[in-house]
Amino acid sequence: MSDKFAMRSHTCGELREENKGEKVTLMGWVGRQRDHGGIIFIDLRDRYGMTQIVFNPSADAVYATGKSLRGEFVVAVTGVVEKRPDNMVNDNLTTGQIEVVAETVEILNVAKTPPFEIDDNVEVSEEIRLKYRYLDMRRSQMQHNLIMRHKMAQLTRRYFDRNGFIEIETPMLMRSTPEGARDYLVPSRVHHGRFYALPQSPQTYKQLLMVSGFDRYFQIVKCFRDEDLRADRQPEFTQVDVELSFVTQEEVLNLVEPLMAEYMDQLLGNNLELPIQRMTFAEAMEKYGTDKPDLRFGMQLVELSDLVENCDFKVFTDCIQNKGAVKGICFAGGAKYSRKQQDVLTAFARQGGARGLVIIKIAGTDWQGNLTKFFNSATRQNIIERMQAKDGDLLLIVADQRQVTNEALGDLRLRIAGEEGLQKDDCYAFLWVTDFPLLEYDDEEGRFVARHHPFTSPKDEDLQWLNSDPGRVRAKAYDLVLNGTEIAGGSIRIFKKDMQQEMFKLLNISDEEANNKFGFLMEAFEYGAPPHGGIAFGFDRMAMLFAGRKSIRDVIAFPKTSSAISLMDGAPSAVDSKQLQELGVKLATE
Repeated sequence: MSDKFAMRSHTCGELREENKGEKVTLMGWVGRQRDHGGIIFIDLRDRYGMTQIVFNPSADAVYATGKSLRGEFVVAVTGVVEKRPDNMVNDNLTTGQIEVVAETVEILNVAKTPPFEIDDNVEVSEEIRLKYRYLDMRRSQMQHNLIMRHKMAQLTRRYFDRNGFIEIETPMLMRSTPEGARDYLVPSRVHHGRFYALPQSPQTYKQLLMVSGFDRYFQIVKCFRDEDLRADRQPEFTQVDVELSFVTQEEVLNLVEPLMAEYMDQLLGNNLELPIQRMTFAEAMEKYGTDKPDLRFGMQLVELSDLVENCDFKVFTDCIQNKGAVKGICFAGGAKYSRKQQDVLTAFARQGGARGLVIIKIAGTDWQGNLTKFFNSATRQNIIERMQAKDGDLLLIVADQRQVTNEALGDLRLRIAGEEGLQKDDCYAFLWVTDFPLLEYDDEEGRFVARHHPFTSPKDEDLQWLNSDPGRVRAKAYDLVLNGTEIAGGSIRIFKKDMQQEMFKLLNISDEEANNKFGFLMEAFEYGAPPHGGIAFGFDRMAMLFAGRKSIRDVIAFPKTSSAISLMDGAPSAVDSKQLQELGVKLATE
């Protein structure tokens, strides 16, 4: 093996029938090797594709080298392109019409037997995949995911540049202003006892950019949150951050929609009809039991309180008298569920906070079962009609406080959709959710907290309740939802100092604390801050959905596990005591 080798003339996904007769040089990794009656075939692979290489016994030296090749050896092969025999064409490969007959072959590097086969069809535990991520990323599925992510980034930059935006980088080391998730802290070596924080988002910086007169800013930026993790969360994640001056909510939404259409068209070849559907927060909760509804299937929540308020079923009447809500969903074809399966649904509803679940089977044109006696015929028919139930359906009804009822049925709706395969990966249902509550009461902290963040502006028509009934105030806030996943969120911001101070008071943030955390922003507002607003897109989540994956770890090159560990390089790790000494940091003993 030498450090000098022939130049690569083509990639492993490039050659076609029209290249027949050309002498070419390919380089890549050895995939499968097959011995067919003396003739040896190998699949040579790079990120562009795969090409079949043929080693004939008549070429002694080349044949001997070919026979010695093993999986993941790195090789350079020079040979002539030949058309495959008709019965040997592989329609699953873009290069499946041809093969390269090897004339010379050089082993550029040998490889140990990998811990798993580099093949999309081989099941490998995620733990092993993450430990050997550099091998996992040789699989075509992972390469497809990351190439799509790259295309998304380029498309995003072109779109915002075309619309007059400037990409500006904001600091990675900033002041700690914890509000929401915990900050990742970075101790200062120069200033002992002081810490930087890694940004949870560039929120204050992008507002300062608006004060600076950069009226259209965007950035593809890394953010960091020390929070409980799940499939669509990572301790470090990427967002597309956008802020504009002199805009209304309507203008922000209208800016975003064509970008979504471009994603659909250029990444997936799908047509997205605009405008995107809109729904208020209150409507989403009443119809779907969640503020991020999955619209790929029906099964909406149906209000039944008015139909059952005078029935003989005490569970329902007591609930209504206590200002609760009786609502249900119609599970089409659900009568096929066994008693055991129905019990599982009941247990699931209770787990979600509901006191129970009433299950009614529809047989023919009426109810079936013991509950029939508590409801007269007219009431039963009214419920069937309102829920649009048919023979063989199952009615799932919850009676509880309205929020509990909505959320329990919303969770039940998603569980059934998952079990029944109603959430199709090739279907893309976008939705704007608007008019969120500005604040929500935190029982644990005994105070109102910002539902989005403390810089979100209240709706003008709700300002009258800001002090008397804060929980009633709606925000100029909006989320973009795709297939039941929030992929973007934003708001029109508070831009006047007195309004921002009033918001801090509502959140029980003292003047001293507000000045300590946000004094620089408040001071900036005194120098002429324009009206402004923006939105931030979860770049990893969008890439996950566009790639048809279930976890953002599948679209991040080097992700962490659900416990925020990098199995490949062992981060986080212990550090040398000298490093801690330099930082002025002493670890607490157990």
